[in-house]
Amino acid sequence: MGAIVLPKKSQQVTICNKLGLHARAATKLAQLSQKFSAQITLELAGKKADAGSIMALMLLAGGQGKTVNITAQGEDAQLALTEICQLISDKFDEAE
Repeated sequence: MGAIVLPKKSQQVTICNKLGLHARAATKLAQLSQKFSAQITLELAGKKADAGSIMALMLLAGGQGKTVNITAQGEDAQLALTEICQLISDKFDEAE
């Protein structure tokens, strides 16, 4: 029997909110990521972070205009990727 290979998806998105990946935005992103069974990581400038960890996300120092690569692997990888990219594109629902 071979190992089951779970689907892996990735997409790049630009952080467009004024404050970037600050505490409130990182919290929203982590909470959303934790809803999915997929393993989700963000990569920026060679650094990787578990999307479910607020502190790891903040350490990426994702400022406005930075492009992050989001990778999701698991059964709901595509849905996770779609919703996370939408959250970032919607500026983390922040009024600016």
